[in-house]
Amino acid sequence: MKTERKLPLKDAWVIWFVLGIVMINYPFLHIFNKNVLVFGIPLTVLYFYIGWPISIFVIYLFSVYLGRHSDHESVQDSNSDKLHGGMG
Repeated sequence: MKTERKLPLKDAWVIWFVLGIVMINYPFLHIFNKNVLVFGIPLTVLYFYIGWPISIFVIYLFSVYLGRHSDHESVQDSNSDKLHGGMG
């Protein structure tokens, strides 16, 4: 019998944070620091112009998920309090 284990959201935040730090440090910057133009834009600049909005979008998705999840939990907690007579 397989047990499905989901990655807790806090762990996912840490993973995305570390990935963001790695993406703006030496190894990745060195990879994209080439004398190459893509549509007339230097590759390094293009890397930042694409990577930055993607990281902002991921943060947005996390915050939307957390907002919906916390609203759902607060409704469940208030319903649980009503069922247990406010003790709990």
